[in-house]
Amino acid sequence: MVIGIPLGLLYTNAAEWLIHKHILHGLGKDKDSYWSFHWHDHHQNTRRKGGYDPDYEQLPFPTNPQGKETLGLLGLAMVHAPLFPVAPFFTATVWYGVVDYYRKHKRAHLDPEWARENLPWHYDHHLGPNQDANWCVTKPWFDQIIGTREEYVGTEKELERREKDARRSEQARTEHQESTLDTIVTWLCERVLAPKV
Repeated sequence: MVIGIPLGLLYTNAAEWLIHKHILHGLGKDKDSYWSFHWHDHHQNTRRKGGYDPDYEQLPFPTNPQGKETLGLLGLAMVHAPLFPVAPFFTATVWYGVVDYYRKHKRAHLDPEWARENLPWHYDHHLGPNQDANWCVTKPWFDQIIGTREEYVGTEKELERREKDARRSEQARTEHQESTLDTIVTWLCERVLAPKV
């Protein structure tokens, strides 16, 4: 029945919220947990790199964080497969939700500015002051329903952080250029201008 589509959309959004909050953060904060990749790798990368996570540049293998995320998503899709004969629209929507989650989450961490514009709730989750809020990735529905949506994009705090990050990036660029110029001058002095003995 077609009612399976909206039910599947609500169900997958609720699952995003629950899994992210209770498994990826709840269990993931324990360094010995299989899920620790989320908090200890993914969150650290995105905090240090303004939302960007270089792990999404790699192919998803079971041992890297992106591979573990992919395995979890495939597992969720497989668990729902037996429902297909009874609830095909619901099951297909759950499968769509799994693919949509992966696609949007990956793009969000390869292109943080895209995430800021299109998934501000997820951008807020990683770069806002409270990483224990904004649990949804694809749509903010359950954060809004449960009251865990905390806005950060467009606030004064975000503007201050973006200005600070821009200054830090400019300083790093300047230091790199000065370092490169020093290397060239040193090389010229040693190789070209130094008297030959």
